[in-house]
Formats: sequence, C-alpha cells, structure tokens
Amino acid sequence: MPDIFQVLRGRIATQAIAPGAKLRETDLAEEFGVPRTRIRDALAALEQRGLVERIPNRGAVVMRLDLSQVFHIYELREVLEGLAARLATERVPNAHWQEDVERFRGPMKALIERGDLDTYIDQYERLRRRIIEAAANPVLAEMLDTIYEKTQVLIRRIIILPGRAEVGRRQHLATLEAMRRGDAAEAERLRREGLQSAKAQLERYQRYVL
Repeated sequence: MPDIFQVLRGRIATQAIAPGAKLRETDLAEEFGVPRTRIRDALAALEQRGLVERIPNRGAVVMRLDLSQVFHIYELREVLEGLAARLATERVPNAHWQEDVERFRGPMKALIERGDLDTYIDQYERLRRRIIEAAANPVLAEMLDTIYEKTQVLIRRIIILPGRAEVGRRQHLATLEAMRRGDAAEAERLRREGLQSAKAQLERYQRYVL
C-alpha cells in the first residue's frame, strides 16, 4: 500500500500536480483504492506542511508560492545547506566525494548539453541526500525536510533560466572539490555563494517564473 502523503508530496514537489490544482477526495480514493478518510488524513498532513489549503466549497487546492515566501526560503537554504556542506566535509573521509566530483565534471555537463534537465535534477537530488546523510545532524535534516517540496519546485523553475544549469553545475563542482580536499569552511562558503547566485537570478527573472 503506497504512502499516500508521500506520493502526493512528491507530485506537488515536481509539479506533476500544478499549483492551484484541486485535489478531489473521490478521485484520489479511487486511484489509491482506499476510503476517503485515508485521503482526508493525507490532505490534512499536506495542509500542515503548507502544501495545500482548504477552500470553502472547493476543497483542497495546491498552494502557490508567493514572492516573499520564495526569497525567505532562499535565505533559509543558504544557511542550512551551507552548514550541511561543512558538516558533511568534516564527518566523512575526503575520498567519499570523489565519485560526485567526477559526476559533476563529466556526466552532469553532458546532461545539460543534451537538455536532459529532469535527469540532471534527479542526480542533483541524489547529491543533496548524500550531503544531508553525511552531515549526520538529525535536527538539520528535519529542517531541510520541511522545505523539501518548495525547494524542488524552485529548482525546477530556476534551472530553465538562461545559462543557469551550467552555472549551477560549476558551482556544485567547486563545492565538491572543496569537500574532496577536506576544506569544510570553503565548502560552506561556496555552497552559500551558489545559493546567493541562484536567488539573484530568480530576482532578475521573477516575472517569468513566479
């Protein structure tokens, strides 16, 4: 039996369910083969995370990100992901990151060149999970998890901006090379710098992607 909350959470994160879309209890109950009470429980959990809102006479609707929320998320990501990079560098052997360095030098560049951004994002998410796991800080992991869905939505919007995918790849590579050297302070600085860059480009193109 699938975890309905996690399935819907993933669909919202990847925008398989678009912002503003209505989540109909009867349709979801039929899809998952469960009573509507199970669907209501899942929708309530999504509402608690700020992913859906209940509108009188309309039911549950997927939330839209507003401009102020987007930039607040980037401020939070800068701090949390920078910390994660530093802790991950400090807590695992340097060689742990060699595979990731090689991936971002070659295969990830090839994905961008052929326009396979979905696979690129999947591979980036793999790196994100590896860094969080290596950081070995459950509180930090939980805090990053609370913004996971909104982060995924933003990544998918920003990566299509002119030149952003390649700039991001180079920034990730620089961070990974610092991690491979064991330079935790530099890894944190570079990760924060990368997020500042992404935020600046989002501000520049906000009218087109928000």
